[in-house]
Amino acid sequence: MNVFRLLRPLLPLAALAAAAPALAQSAQKIGPQQINRHWILLNQSVDIDIPNSARNIDKPGCAAVSFTIGSDGVPRNLKVEKATPGGDFGTIAVNAVSRFRYGPSLGNHDGNPVATYYIVPFNAPDGPQGQQQVMAPCSLPGYAG
Repeated sequence: MNVFRLLRPLLPLAALAAAAPALAQSAQKIGPQQINRHWILLNQSVDIDIPNSARNIDKPGCAAVSFTIGSDGVPRNLKVEKATPGGDFGTIAVNAVSRFRYGPSLGNHDGNPVATYYIVPFNAPDGPQGQQQVMAPCSLPGYAG
């Protein structure tokens, strides 16, 4: 019996499995301002635990978390890209973003994954201007929109 003959039907599957990481990495990069064209955030608030001993937790700051919204609407490959000031903002932000759930927008009825990021503000002053000032250092370049 020829072993190659048994393995031949599996070769296309092996090639697809090898290409899967590359396919996942090729998700279109979308800026936070444009994400609603592709995905709608379904939960408007998430519960997270913030330890009392977290470093710099009483200071204004932000953390930018990059991630891919999978075809099921669940954030994947979460990574802290920026956090200011130094401390535990990044860990807390990843915890929050990991609990987000998205539904496809009308323009994304196939549920195509996209890469994006979210800025979590901490202790920002009231009002849009104060929040924008605290969040500005965490903006990430290279995302469309």
